[in-house]
Amino acid sequence: MAEAHQAVAFQFTITPEGIDLQLSHQALQQVYLSGLRSWKKRISRLKNNFITGVYPASPSSWLFVVIAILATMYTRSDPSMGLIAKIQEHLPVSQSMSLQCQTVVSAVLFSTLLWLSLIFTMRLCLKQLLSYHKWMFEQRNKMSTTTKVWMALVRIFSGRQPLLYSYQGSLPNLPVPAIKDTVKRYLDSVRPLMSTAEFERMTTLAKEFEGGFGNKLNWYLKLKALWASNYVSDWWEEYIYLRGRGPIMVNSNYYGMDFVYVTPTPIQAARAGNALHAFLLYRRKLNKEDIKPWLLRSTVPSCSYQFERIFNTSRIPGIITGIKIYIFTLFISFPLAVDAVVHWQDSDYVAVHHRGRYFRLWLYQAGRLLSPREIEHQIQRILDDPSPPSPGEEKLGALTAGDRVPWAQARKEFFSSGVNKRSLDCIERAAFFVTLSDDEHVIMGDDPTPCLDRYAKALLHGKCYDRWFDKSFSLVVFKNGRHGLNAEHSWADAPVVAHMWEYVLATDCFQLGYNEEGHCKGDVNPSLSQPQRLSWDIPECITQSLSVAQALADDVDFHVITLRDFGKGRIKKLRVSPDAFIQIALQLAYYRDRGMFSLTYEASMTRLFREGRTETVRSCTSESCAFVKAFEDVCHRLFRMACDKHQNLYRMAMTGAGIDRHLFCLYVVSKYLGEESPFLKEVLSDPWRLSTSQTPFQQVELFDMVNHPEYITCGGGFGPVADDGYGVSYSIIGENIINFHISCKHSCPQTDSHKFGALIKKSLTDLDQMLSAEQKAARNEQNTGGNSTQAKKDL
Repeated sequence: MAEAHQAVAFQFTITPEGIDLQLSHQALQQVYLSGLRSWKKRISRLKNNFITGVYPASPSSWLFVVIAILATMYTRSDPSMGLIAKIQEHLPVSQSMSLQCQTVVSAVLFSTLLWLSLIFTMRLCLKQLLSYHKWMFEQRNKMSTTTKVWMALVRIFSGRQPLLYSYQGSLPNLPVPAIKDTVKRYLDSVRPLMSTAEFERMTTLAKEFEGGFGNKLNWYLKLKALWASNYVSDWWEEYIYLRGRGPIMVNSNYYGMDFVYVTPTPIQAARAGNALHAFLLYRRKLNKEDIKPWLLRSTVPSCSYQFERIFNTSRIPGIITGIKIYIFTLFISFPLAVDAVVHWQDSDYVAVHHRGRYFRLWLYQAGRLLSPREIEHQIQRILDDPSPPSPGEEKLGALTAGDRVPWAQARKEFFSSGVNKRSLDCIERAAFFVTLSDDEHVIMGDDPTPCLDRYAKALLHGKCYDRWFDKSFSLVVFKNGRHGLNAEHSWADAPVVAHMWEYVLATDCFQLGYNEEGHCKGDVNPSLSQPQRLSWDIPECITQSLSVAQALADDVDFHVITLRDFGKGRIKKLRVSPDAFIQIALQLAYYRDRGMFSLTYEASMTRLFREGRTETVRSCTSESCAFVKAFEDVCHRLFRMACDKHQNLYRMAMTGAGIDRHLFCLYVVSKYLGEESPFLKEVLSDPWRLSTSQTPFQQVELFDMVNHPEYITCGGGFGPVADDGYGVSYSIIGENIINFHISCKHSCPQTDSHKFGALIKKSLTDLDQMLSAEQKAARNEQNTGGNSTQAKKDL
């Protein structure tokens, strides 16, 4: 009650003598300072919007143009060729404004219009320059003259000191490929997976589609591309993520791990204190747009729009019901309720879960971000709270882990009003979600693999009810100080979350640090109010969701491999792309495991385009299959061909010439038109039995891998896409480390994550030995040839 009284700024009582008004100066000060923080953020946002809006020019360049125009006029020249005089003629004239003043105002208006025209021209030029992608297919040390000139022009038109979103208006739109090109690439990708009869049948379907219905569908996509920023992204988010009715736990959400070989402090509250403070520091940088845009080869910008929804974001469940109408010849179904991603402008608290109870933890006091030590103190208060969960509260989070329809129905029936709605709003509007787990995960021993496997499963699904899987991300802090991340997938892809996570890990250990006792540094303000316990009135409505989620979690088989003596540096010495090397190794491992090849998914980014997300690289190619089959004969030439083909496919996917997103959008249009395409139906029914993704390590400069090699994250992973397939996430860290996260399902007798992991390690070793032997033989041959030449000269 004391906290509630402190929150009241004033009280008044009506008495016979009049109104007795009592003011709380402390509370009024808190209100004032909180409002001041809010207005500072609004002003900062307006300032950033203006700076981004005029980029690649700067606000100061306007003053330069004005001064240049006025100086030219002072020399009795007219740089506007009569336009300033025209503006002066139509200028509303005031009696108090002299002729000279009117001339100056007209010149300033002309200068402003000229300045805006120059900005528009520079943006248009930069947009056209960024549409050039041949640089992607050239080696850095063998760039053509055209590419070198192009890179110089991009640097000239890119301006200086860009903010996070400065390049958004200059990025080109994702192009719509020609039907014939996509069909040709598709047939090339499935050729090694089909028999001759199956391939001939598919070729016939593809040619019929290409010559008829496909062109009509592509016309609608081109129409959409004219007015939409990206013809794929909105449909991808809605149909792939938000319309899915199955559980998002395991099937969609993914996780990120802590440092593998070190835990900075064994105190749970202290680790949470530093981590929460670091997250809010990152959000402050994000709000100020003080994060450098990601530049490929230090020149080419990528899209940053996914950063907008990192914080204060939640997925809201919905039930699919809809109305159907015709617009001209277009048949459209409008869903009235489907999952939605909702983002709030700001939130100054986090939602915390501990032992089945939910708390609201304020992270600001009087507009000031709490110090790590103060946050640790507040977390410890939650850990020390002995109160039991209220009825139905303990396993409430299972609603977000199970099927979406029961969760949407329960939300509508039990959480649409009263105390339940207020508490649910508190969780959904929180900056992010925090789980304080009573479990411990210690990575120890010469072989930490079993510990890592359990740690991965704990982060992916936990107990199925101790996460809020709908939040943009949840921080999980274990009892012994180790922590990790679980992220919802619909709002952004893993590289965006990984960028934030790298910053948090580095800031936690290398900037904030801990004292000798393992506590956060700093002092505690004794006037901090208690974390607020959330109240609920919940019937027993979560049994079904929990049973579905528990069955799914129990079925997941996980295996984590960390290779500390086999990394990018070793692969580059073999003169091979590290990603291509790993993908060929995965093909070799899968063939050894199953005795067959499978359609393989590798995620590639399309952030070179505005609002770009991902594209599929079909890693199982005719070249890779030919090499795997001939591996026992040690065919080096086939390996090089397979790697070159993979690199080419990856680059084509990045530059908008992929296969699957185009086919997906064509399928969506066909559904809107109410017409079936046998070709598209068969294409989109193919299962991805080997789904792979590389999580890039982006901020190497934040870590000291030479002096502190133990402060290295193990990356993250995801669940299997197909019930009879594998999910493989890998991260290449520095020159000497590669981490693999392998998932499959126990219910499938043909899959085994540990067996597949062993095959991956063997395939990597075999490829390394093959290429090393090739290099050694080439050197010996070169030395022999050199000696023979020298002998001839001596004779």
